[in-house]
Amino acid sequence: MTVIQIIFGKKGSGKTKRILDMANNSVKDAKGYVLFIDINKDYTLSLKPQIRFIDASEYSVKGAVPFYGFIAGILAGNYDIDVLYIDSFLKLLQADEQQLLDFFAKLEKLTAHAGCDVVISYSDDPANVPESIRQYLI
Repeated sequence: MTVIQIIFGKKGSGKTKRILDMANNSVKDAKGYVLFIDINKDYTLSLKPQIRFIDASEYSVKGAVPFYGFIAGILAGNYDIDVLYIDSFLKLLQADEQQLLDFFAKLEKLTAHAGCDVVISYSDDPANVPESIRQYLI
């Protein structure tokens, strides 16, 4: 069973450090590839070399529909991805509440089909987030 997990917190609360640590720790137990998506290359040196880093800003994928297509393309082209980490999620998604809900509904189906877990850093207080998304809080 695949899992979607979200690290919630306001800017400066340590979300990026936590997701980097989780990615680095997951390498030892991963049965497939570990990928890390961000919008810049600032943290590439903080990741273990076994982690495939993707700078999403190089692919113009901002917005819910383009970003979903980007993730779907990655998973379709790489059937052996174990865990996908996404930092700067809201900057990539740029979505209103309904688009956000639709995105997570599609993401659940996509990751279940691909057998891939997803960990996301989400810059907001969980109290401000729709209940259906708070279920992923770690």
